[in-house]
Amino acid sequence: MNRPLLLTLHRWITLVFALPLFAIIATGLILSFEPPVQVSGIGGPAIDPARVVELVKTYDPDNKARGLSINAASQRMTLQGPGAPTIDLATGAPAAASSGLTDLFRWARVTHERLLGQAWLVTSSTIAMVTLMLLGILMGLPRLRNTLSGWHKGTAWFALPLVLLSPLTGLCMAFGLTFQSGAAPASGRPLALPDAIRMVAASHDLTHVISIGIRGGRMMARLYDGGELRAYAVNSSEVTPLPRNWPRLIHEGNWSALIASPLNVVTSIALLALLSTGLLIWARRKLRKRRPRSDRQAGAAVVGAR
Repeated sequence: MNRPLLLTLHRWITLVFALPLFAIIATGLILSFEPPVQVSGIGGPAIDPARVVELVKTYDPDNKARGLSINAASQRMTLQGPGAPTIDLATGAPAAASSGLTDLFRWARVTHERLLGQAWLVTSSTIAMVTLMLLGILMGLPRLRNTLSGWHKGTAWFALPLVLLSPLTGLCMAFGLTFQSGAAPASGRPLALPDAIRMVAASHDLTHVISIGIRGGRMMARLYDGGELRAYAVNSSEVTPLPRNWPRLIHEGNWSALIASPLNVVTSIALLALLSTGLLIWARRKLRKRRPRSDRQAGAAVVGAR
């Protein structure tokens, strides 16, 4: 392969996509902490299903909400919909203030999935990230040295499985590739939210529930089971576990909050290090090329002064 050409492509793709990549990686780092925060919020004081149903009917009498999320630790629930309030389960009143951490995760997820409101920008930047890694692989094994370039190349190669798996699973999610081992059960017309809450509560503790709502035209529940965030289809007769969506589980770190979340943190830090060191290497080379010209100009000025 023509190594100078590969290096030029690698450099220009990095420069073109530097800002969106930084935003995507930084928000990914924030979201890496969401699974352990969610796990720390489950198993709080018991939640009365009848109380939740009553509050849903009170705050959503027209059945316009698409779902709800629950935080057992803070005893709060949030209806999914424009302007929907966060409700205190103990008092039944709107919560005095929303959780700053919850708002941060919500902002990070929206930005991570739809940067500047454009999903295509995230997808194209992720494709660029994979292309950068493939170009790096084609340039061959590095010589490890205690230099900025040496650290850049060493990080890329030693963290390659993690930094490559992250954007690949992201692209699988973007293009709807689930690699599920079985077909999802048919659910028919989605249940009304109050009925779905009763069905989920009949077989699962609501303190382990993260959300109940309509996804992909069917009523679903997401809850933690043995440290894994599982998805369940909810219909009028049963609550059935859905086949695992492995790209999503791996990308979000929800297959194991205690193991996958730290791995995602390491991955995000490695990607930020690669992006920043790559830009620094380019900047130093540009300055090095300009320095001889400025030196010559300074020398000519000295000669002229004499």
